[in-house]
Amino acid sequence: MANDLNQCNFIGRAGKDPEIRYAPSGTAVCNFSIAVGYKYKDEESVEWIRIVTFGKLAELIAKYVFKGSRVFVSGRMQAKSWEDKDGMKRYTTEIIANTVQFLSSKGDSVSPGEANAEDDGEIPF
Repeated sequence: MANDLNQCNFIGRAGKDPEIRYAPSGTAVCNFSIAVGYKYKDEESVEWIRIVTFGKLAELIAKYVFKGSRVFVSGRMQAKSWEDKDGMKRYTTEIIANTVQFLSSKGDSVSPGEANAEDDGEIPF
């Protein structure tokens, strides 16, 4: 499996403000979803992509991304399963982002810039 590739890239808009929380270790964890549209012949549709970020990137997302913000997200896909409170097995697929680029224009609530998992907290505008 060393030659396999798990990389996903999306451009979309945040469906709502990101939610940030902190793990017991103190690591920031930020969750948000983006709407990604597509068109095939006369058919148009939207897919919702769940995004998770960690550490400084999570804090930057929570600070600079808002509902409607247009972003480019790059990361890896991860599938998870768990049991809900009724004992039912639930599944989800999410993207663990390592790079997020802010694409919204000056008229939007976010200025263009890019952040990734290795950043020291500064956003290059």
